[in-house]
Amino acid sequence: MPYVKETLDSLAKTSPAQPEFYQAVEEVLASLRPLFKSTDKYMKHNIIQRIVEPERQIIFRVPWLDDKGNVQVNTGYRIQFNSAIGPYKGGLRFHPSVNLGILKFLGFEQIFKNSLSGLPIGGGKGGSNFDPKGKSENEIMRFCQAFMAELYRHIDDHTDVPAGDIGVGGREIGYMFGYYKKLTGLYEGVLTGKGLLWGGSLARTQATGYGSVYFAENMLKARGDSLEGKVCTVSGSGNVAIYTVEKLQQLGAKPVTVSDSSGFIHDPKGIDLALLKQIKEVERARLTRYAEVHKDAVYTPVEKYPPNRNPVWSVPCQAAFPSATQNELNVEDARELLKNGCICVSEGANMPSTPDAVEAFIAAGIAYGPGKAANAGGVSTSQLEMAQNASMQSWSFEEVDSKLKKIMAGIFNSCHNTAEEFKQPGNYVLGANIAGFRKVADAMIEQGVV
Repeated sequence: MPYVKETLDSLAKTSPAQPEFYQAVEEVLASLRPLFKSTDKYMKHNIIQRIVEPERQIIFRVPWLDDKGNVQVNTGYRIQFNSAIGPYKGGLRFHPSVNLGILKFLGFEQIFKNSLSGLPIGGGKGGSNFDPKGKSENEIMRFCQAFMAELYRHIDDHTDVPAGDIGVGGREIGYMFGYYKKLTGLYEGVLTGKGLLWGGSLARTQATGYGSVYFAENMLKARGDSLEGKVCTVSGSGNVAIYTVEKLQQLGAKPVTVSDSSGFIHDPKGIDLALLKQIKEVERARLTRYAEVHKDAVYTPVEKYPPNRNPVWSVPCQAAFPSATQNELNVEDARELLKNGCICVSEGANMPSTPDAVEAFIAAGIAYGPGKAANAGGVSTSQLEMAQNASMQSWSFEEVDSKLKKIMAGIFNSCHNTAEEFKQPGNYVLGANIAGFRKVADAMIEQGVV
């Protein structure tokens, strides 16, 4: 596949030192080989070189005052990657690990995730290396306002509609929306994940986690199985993980793990959802609190993790839901999951499995849902929020959840049918990548060289 190497060599020169971005590009391009063998039009129109380069990369300084009156400076980003099928759509991430390469990997994945949703939205991503942890409410508000003081120039409800991501929840969206409104004088659906009192959508908070579970249920249904009665492992303890746990319990499964940056909980009786929500959504505390309340739950701190392993994936289960961050599940973790009888992996996070782990899952023939398909519920419901804003309506929780369930079934069917079309049934990595790419690439061809 010389086109893969040629593209990566080119990116190493134009986008140096961005390994996560290279990983995302290689994973997509490698699985497109059957498509390129079936037609030469994408090569003829040089789509590969065009689609791996963002349409626009915005980098800016974010100066703000801390509570002591000291000036702090962070870097802000917005990667407007591809608008062939709709306005840029993708989250904002506030985390110390944020850099250009991370955001380009996320933005690139977002193109195909949004394409798979069947909704008219393009791909983008943004954020800052600002860390909300340990900051006061006023410091977070001042940073969000300083960040929006530049970002507002580049977004609106028909051009680029950011959402939340790691470190950006309803609080941060509120501060940014309020400042956008002050700067522009416009009350429009320019951000999603808004509060319910001012344009937000019911079920948006739950959407990514719910969607990941819906995708897993569709994968198992295609094999004559279901999630009911299955022991499940979940990583993370943010919105995605919490509502993955909630939907699993609603479908009769038993999630037994959650994690955060300090360690993980294994509760053999099943995660206490009410306690988890109290700790993470109300107290904003660490998971050590969980073990203090549930004495039969085992808490393992990060310091006791085996070298180069995530012990969440050593807990025996039938289904696993990586819902924390990128590359959190490596090939040794994958082998441990398979050895312990795991038959389904549905990714709630973005690219949480390393390439070797993905290969192990595909080779084993288990039901494996890659993030760009399995976690598309969040951005899909963001688009439903945009639709409600545009029509000045507010739909019920049940209506939004019903639409989400249908969207996830549609994404699964697209991946499933495309994999069968290219004679690799059950390979949803190939199915997702070809289906997502083909729609965007065809739109780019039809719109000319722009």
